[in-house]
Amino acid sequence: MNQINASQIVIIGAGPAGCSTSMFLSKAGIPHTIIEKAKFPRDKVCGDALSGKVVYVLKQLNNNLLEKYTKDETHFLPSWGVKFVAPNGKSIDIPFKSDISKETHAPGFISKRLDFDNSLFEQLDHNYANVIDQTELVKVESNSNGITLFCKQGNQEISFTDVKMVVGAEGDRSLIGKQLGNIKKDNLHYCAGIRAYYEGVTDLHPQNFIELHFLNELLPGYFWIFPLPNGQANIGAGMLSDTVSKKRINLKADMLRAIEQNPGIRDRFKNAKLVGKIEGWGLPLGSKQRKISGNNFLLTGDAASLIDPFTGEGIGNAMYSGMLAAAHIEQAIKENRFDAAFNLAYDNIFYHKQWDELKLSHTMQKLVKYPWLFNFVVNKANKNKTLRETISCMFEDLDMRARLRSPKFYLQLLFNN
Repeated sequence: MNQINASQIVIIGAGPAGCSTSMFLSKAGIPHTIIEKAKFPRDKVCGDALSGKVVYVLKQLNNNLLEKYTKDETHFLPSWGVKFVAPNGKSIDIPFKSDISKETHAPGFISKRLDFDNSLFEQLDHNYANVIDQTELVKVESNSNGITLFCKQGNQEISFTDVKMVVGAEGDRSLIGKQLGNIKKDNLHYCAGIRAYYEGVTDLHPQNFIELHFLNELLPGYFWIFPLPNGQANIGAGMLSDTVSKKRINLKADMLRAIEQNPGIRDRFKNAKLVGKIEGWGLPLGSKQRKISGNNFLLTGDAASLIDPFTGEGIGNAMYSGMLAAAHIEQAIKENRFDAAFNLAYDNIFYHKQWDELKLSHTMQKLVKYPWLFNFVVNKANKNKTLRETISCMFEDLDMRARLRSPKFYLQLLFNN
């Protein structure tokens, strides 16, 4: 492998995407620099759900880290499935795994980003990772020798010149994404979200299933209840920004109205208390393919707009893209190639592995516009054990999940008991 120093490979952002990239680079023995504008621990507004994809990446990285999370129920709550609630109030419980007796740990977890992100940050290997925090990237320039990064640390200016590869991992408002990747906000592929922490919410699932409620008052968006450690819950709502803008929706007001008035929810919040304040954030969805690399740069996570369009979960694809970015950088160093043509291999491998899933999630997102269809499927599933098991298998098998896109699937439901 060609010799390279830490200032030639730079990661912007130390969230899950940036930390994942760093940890895999360190595992490969590649020196690099991480620039992070905050001081850890720091909060990040999010739904706080850690999908099976997060578990997969952690296994590839360090199984001991996964074991650590499994044993720490003070900060990491194991989750075994999801509860879907149709607009008519009928619900169905879907386990993430069809046979949990074979599992040694939960398929997913729920953890506040304050805790999860800090746990990843603390795992960074300083033998290879030069971590510079409380430093903000303010300007980017590209030239024939690579990338120049201009940063601000308090009143001091810091610059990095001739960077061979910069990884944009600084989230939705990524400067790398905007200035190098020409990533622009698209309301048709962007979701508005709000999040609140409550304590005292009742009737949470004994196996910590996350709950997605498709309430009439929030369609075509949804309301969620995710259990958290220490008796708290993450409560939130999300809706396409295009719909919010066109219908002039006040998402916060609608969510609070649902908590106070919806017959299936209000009793569960009877003695619940809001902890802190309700906060909002934007979710750049992976519902269309974008160019996520170019000359001397790669985009990961929210900077690359990789959030699941249906569930709104972004940590899994953030860490997965970080893993792939690190593998690509290792190959780029071996071949001394950092140009756009070579980096296109990163786009290709990510979308080859993930586009079918993102496309299916986009289809399911569109189905929210048809509440009668959700009511119909949930009603059928409650009466039909085989259908319930089929839906559960869809979490494990992408080919099974593809049936949701087929009109034939719904015709079979219509004519079968």
